[in-house]
Amino acid sequence: MTRPATHIWRLLKWGRTAARHGALRGIERDPNTPAPVKRLARLARLGARVPKVPDYAGAFREIGPAAIKLGQSLATRPDLVGTDAAENLLTLQDSLPPVDFAEIEASVAATFEQPLDALFSHIDPEPVGAASIAQVHQAVTSDGRTVALKVLRPGIREKFARDIETYEWAAAHVEAMGGEAARLRPRLTIANFKRWTNTELDLRREAASASELADACRGIEGYRIPAIDWDRTNGRVMTVEWIDGIKISKREELIAAGHDLPALAERLVLAFLHQAISGGFFHADMHQGNLFVEPDGTIVAIDFGIMGRIDRRARQWLAEILYGLTTGNYQRVAEIHFEAQYVPSHHSVGEFATALRAVGEPMRGKPVKELSVGQMLDGLFAITRDFDMQTQPHLLLLQKTMVMVEGIATQLDPDINMWDVSAPYVRNWIRDELGPEAALADAVKQNMATLLRLPDLVRRVEDKFPPKGGAPVPPPLPDIELMWEKRERPGRDWLGYGLSAALGAGAVVAAMALGWIG
Repeated sequence: MTRPATHIWRLLKWGRTAARHGALRGIERDPNTPAPVKRLARLARLGARVPKVPDYAGAFREIGPAAIKLGQSLATRPDLVGTDAAENLLTLQDSLPPVDFAEIEASVAATFEQPLDALFSHIDPEPVGAASIAQVHQAVTSDGRTVALKVLRPGIREKFARDIETYEWAAAHVEAMGGEAARLRPRLTIANFKRWTNTELDLRREAASASELADACRGIEGYRIPAIDWDRTNGRVMTVEWIDGIKISKREELIAAGHDLPALAERLVLAFLHQAISGGFFHADMHQGNLFVEPDGTIVAIDFGIMGRIDRRARQWLAEILYGLTTGNYQRVAEIHFEAQYVPSHHSVGEFATALRAVGEPMRGKPVKELSVGQMLDGLFAITRDFDMQTQPHLLLLQKTMVMVEGIATQLDPDINMWDVSAPYVRNWIRDELGPEAALADAVKQNMATLLRLPDLVRRVEDKFPPKGGAPVPPPLPDIELMWEKRERPGRDWLGYGLSAALGAGAVVAAMALGWIG
């Protein structure tokens, strides 16, 4: 187990880096920041040249690969880091200098335990992309197919494991301060981050995600997932079909190629809704670099290290919430939040509906270009605080992906109205999944299943199992001993020890924005 002193040393280094990029200023100014954290933020920036405009993305980029991924994860938490920081972190590009090709070549050969020429007739030494976890090379297989070869950076698994251990330690200390920190649940944020990165660090799981999504998307016209070459894929190497197309970010090239940009924008939105609402399994890293348009107009997605999943009950609630917002039925949206137990029952459904109306009405019927995302988020976060809503981490990836999809769709078609595009799909899904016929079929199926489970249900009632709400049971969190809870040991200088504890906890907030950056 890593000693607290080691965590503190890492956090101090990261905190100084954050200070040089101005990433601590918001912590000091935000009224929700605990006083000890504010003092420690000021201490961390002593002697640093602080820019006028904070560069959160630059700070995470300089800290290292795991921090880059953490920064991208925190971009989904404007409630935790603030809207300005979240918008800045959305610009965080996962790009690092490439590993020398000799190391990559040796790594590929070692993972397959056979000569490379038995698998590939050629691998281009120049990578087409180099990210924090892996880099990609174009290659030609021994049977003549052009493929993309994704290879983990040597030693990256060990480095991520070390840094994430410190993130867990830091988050536990921050959350133990109580108040707003407890409501925002930074420990659960780090737990989700750890789960996502563990998936990305096993390329077999990424390949499986791509395969599962490909099956789910077969019915979506004009949207597809590239094929996996399973014979040339393992935990450290993934081989996938090479895509010849135009990056969706290159608007002028798309126009020159004759593509219908409004049609592409609508197709992208509907593809995402199909994945999230119909399938409950969606590509959660749909930024511009991961989407291509083929000559026939088909959108092709790549890079499946980060995927989102929500269960059917949550999808039903999500669909009703979206439809309620598009139609102005705020009462029903409020009722769903109470049914899902997102809002504690001691609050008023009617008051919550009114609060939602205050946020939703200014958005309805307007194109995206006329909306202020910042104002909308500020209003939503104020609601979560006023109504004691705990963060729902299982929906954070969904929210992040919706923002990404909205941004790309708006760049393709500045006049697109997300509500108008979404409403027919959501309405039809609700009719098919929640209408009378579907309700009858579900009732028969559920009643039969209940009869078969009756003995177990009786035992559960006897054991007083609590009812489940809309949020899934959170994953088990690591048992981390808090420094101020340690028993006194002979010869221990408790004043210095307590100061070290506070410094470590505060440095985490400063270094990684695990606090309130306004």
